[in-house]
Amino acid sequence: MIPARVVLATANPGKVRELRELVGEWGAIDICSLADFPDVTLPEETGTTYASNASAKAHTVARVTRLPALADDSGLEVDALAGAPGVRSARFAPTDSARIERLLAAMEGLADRRARFRCAVVLAWPDGREDAAEGVVEGRIALTAEGRGGFGYDPVFVADEIGITFAAAAAADKARVSHRARAVRALGQALGVRTLRGPGGPC
Repeated sequence: MIPARVVLATANPGKVRELRELVGEWGAIDICSLADFPDVTLPEETGTTYASNASAKAHTVARVTRLPALADDSGLEVDALAGAPGVRSARFAPTDSARIERLLAAMEGLADRRARFRCAVVLAWPDGREDAAEGVVEGRIALTAEGRGGFGYDPVFVADEIGITFAAAAAADKARVSHRARAVRALGQALGVRTLRGPGGPC
């Protein structure tokens, strides 16, 4: 069942922009953000999996707002670093630039630069039910940061299917192949979306 109204359970402006566009593909849905519910506080991301973190955020927001809530958790998994930073990607360093700097320093001189972005999305309903899906995009870590778009690790992640970093790619190209796009579209299909349509309205 496709909800008529959904709250995006994230305080990350980049994720809000991407999720608003992706959920809008499901049809004429009213899409709210946490800015519409200033009393909501998201829980700390203490889970050991992307799905558990996304679930905790989505259920917290659904309980408070009494509306279906969509949350995601995602991370960068680097083969040469044994899958790190993984579920701790957002806590790898205090800022995006510091995270990228630490990652590139850790990979200095390493030949194996294979990596992937993984995303889990959870739609929590006010009655406690949830629907979930996952998306993955394969790629590699660039030698230096490239591009000014996106957020997070986008300047150093080169997706196999587009050949340039997410930060250097056109927004439409990123949206076509990204881990978050694949997860949200898989969730939409699980909910019964048959044909992706244009965006809905604001909350």
